[in-house]
Amino acid sequence: MYRIIKILPFIIGGLISLNTCTINLGSLSLGYSTKGATTTGLKTVSVQYIENRVIENNGGIVQPSFSQEFTDALKDYIQSNTSLVLINGVGDADFEGEVITFDQAPVSITANDIAAQNRFTIAVKIRFTNSVNSDMSFESSFSRYEDYLSSMTFDDAQSEYTEDIVKLLIDDIFNRAFVNW
Repeated sequence: MYRIIKILPFIIGGLISLNTCTINLGSLSLGYSTKGATTTGLKTVSVQYIENRVIENNGGIVQPSFSQEFTDALKDYIQSNTSLVLINGVGDADFEGEVITFDQAPVSITANDIAAQNRFTIAVKIRFTNSVNSDMSFESSFSRYEDYLSSMTFDDAQSEYTEDIVKLLIDDIFNRAFVNW
């Protein structure tokens, strides 16, 4: 009994630090993630460059580096939360898409027809292909926003909220692909 109590902190620590696990039994592959993600049967994942299509779609604001930053953030999140191997080319699970909105708009107008609040919105359209289970494949748009006071410039709002919006978008995409919500 004393021996179990002595090693219990190490066991608990190991369980807490376990983020993902894959068990391979011959051709059967079972995936587990603390995010509730299932990657059963998948071994590789690929994330194609998320193109910036803002100008073509709605004349919104173009941030030249945003596409690369978003693509890298999606890759990092998937690698941190699954045991899938990230590859170039096309993996068992493949993400591709484009940024379709990166814009601001007034949401609260005062009596003097001046915006009291503005909304910073980012939207992406993602095509996910699961080559092992095609029922899990999808094409969908994801949109998130943050409202901010009109006393803040749009440049300041971008600096303040872009990272938070991207995290929410990536969490939504990940959940749709691997948690199947």
